[in-house]
Amino acid sequence: MSLNLSATKATSIKLFNFTVPAMRAFHMSWLAFFACFFAWFACAPLMPVIAGEFHLTKDQIANISIAAVAVTIVVRLVVGPLCDKYGPRKAYITLLLVGSIPVIGITAVRSYESFLFFRFLIGAIGASFVITQYHTSVMFAPNVVGTANATAVGWGNAGGGTTQAVMPLILSAIVMFGVEQSMGWRIALLMPGIMMLVVAFMYWKFTQDCPQGNFDELRAQGIVTDSGKKGGWAVMKQAAGNYRVWILFGTYGACFGVEIFMHNILAMYYVEKFHFGLKEAGLTAGILGLLAIFARSLGGFLSDKVAIKKGLDGRTKLLFVMILGEGLFLILFSQMNVAHLAIMSMVVFAFFINMACGATYAMVPFIDREALGGVSGIIGAGGNAGAVVAGFLLKGMTDIQSCLMALGGFVIVAGCFVMLIRFSVEHKAKEQRLFEQAILDRNNAA
Repeated sequence: MSLNLSATKATSIKLFNFTVPAMRAFHMSWLAFFACFFAWFACAPLMPVIAGEFHLTKDQIANISIAAVAVTIVVRLVVGPLCDKYGPRKAYITLLLVGSIPVIGITAVRSYESFLFFRFLIGAIGASFVITQYHTSVMFAPNVVGTANATAVGWGNAGGGTTQAVMPLILSAIVMFGVEQSMGWRIALLMPGIMMLVVAFMYWKFTQDCPQGNFDELRAQGIVTDSGKKGGWAVMKQAAGNYRVWILFGTYGACFGVEIFMHNILAMYYVEKFHFGLKEAGLTAGILGLLAIFARSLGGFLSDKVAIKKGLDGRTKLLFVMILGEGLFLILFSQMNVAHLAIMSMVVFAFFINMACGATYAMVPFIDREALGGVSGIIGAGGNAGAVVAGFLLKGMTDIQSCLMALGGFVIVAGCFVMLIRFSVEHKAKEQRLFEQAILDRNNAA
């Protein structure tokens, strides 16, 4: 017995309809990603304080930045196939529960070495991105899946901007009550861990794996879903054999990888170069993440709109333009020596980088439907691989400004590879039929 899952996917996004499984998954997946992203980068805006307490050198700060994203590469590769095998619901709940342990544990560290170790472990929660994209991909039809993917991750990704702005304020409030700063940042970092535990309970309570239910129940009934035909490493092997996956691996490293690198160093950059205070630097750095609320959605939305007339080739060309804009404005930002000009160029750069992230994952559901978990995992890992490369680049440069200049050049090169992506006539015809059917289903429902 089999089930055509595509016929039951949501063909529209109705934000305030919580009775539909797709919309519950949409809201819970972005909320879970928000909690994970908030916790993942909660340390970053407090680094000037932490660096002072532990007397950190430039190389040690770079090591912490690398550690924060390194393990995520491996976990993202693993979690994609696990979504295929066990379902996104179980995968997310497990990640939230296990990931909260090092988030809370880092509050007890007393040395650079122990801080580095816990920062490394916290990086595992970055795999939440893959589960978010997987869950929305199996819930939404081709005509809106790009918008759904980009919006869910965009809203969740805003956790990175929120933590930049909020954590310094929380620390200031704690210090106002007479608590020493060395204890204050530890108390402040308890909040993200508790948030993750609350969201894990909500995910268990309100979500299911796909429109029909949970994978284990459907398989027990003899029903095979689109994402349940294969599991484990068979999915990963199939995805790894697709060259398009590896191009998007590099592309995502050039956009999301650069973004999470910027989250780690941006507040410190404004403190060191422009002599901002901790709160001012945090609020300014937070712009990058907060723009994800709508800029990522815009990237996915434009990808869906372009696909109406231009199909998959249109999605590819749009992604190239966004990556190119990101690289050019990153180079411009790196050359700004006046604070307000730096902020202006950073805002434009933030628009392009977030739209590029949204446009990248607007393409993911169309690469290989039978290996969705593997495709999501590999491309998602590319984001963290890009951040690790950027971290090592920082170690080899004399200063952050030179590093950002070089990164802009690498981004442009990675964007050029996007134009090498090709789809067969049969593949494009199949996806076009599914796209048109989704639009027809939406119109009939209306």
